[in-house]
Amino acid sequence: MLPKVTITPAAAKFINRIVRFSGLPAGAGLRLAVTPGGCSGYSSEFSAEAAPQTGEQMLEVGGVRLFLGAESRLMLEGITIDFTETATQSGLSFINPNQAACGCSSAETAAPPSGVTRIEISAIGRGRPAAPILAS
Repeated sequence: MLPKVTITPAAAKFINRIVRFSGLPAGAGLRLAVTPGGCSGYSSEFSAEAAPQTGEQMLEVGGVRLFLGAESRLMLEGITIDFTETATQSGLSFINPNQAACGCSSAETAAPPSGVTRIEISAIGRGRPAAPILAS
């Protein structure tokens, strides 16, 4: 079963640019792998891919193709994906209305608002990432 995911227009534009500039053929999409972990509850990896791999399903939302594994499909239920940009950073944000804010002291100054996981642009690449990148 595919999750109900909302992608804002800003996030759709950002994701589609990543896929378009990756040089992959038509039908390509963004592999999104979400696992438990990280300071705010999620650890995420992204990569532009030509097609879903075995065990993945394609979720098409607002012109964006996401390739999701089983665990990611479960974790993304009800999530809104947005793109945020500030003077010092930019990237995708995952807004989960059902997730509590991080309670660790190291995240107090950099913690995103409750239920939001920020993913830096540097976390996105072409092909499979070598190691998981933890959201802060």
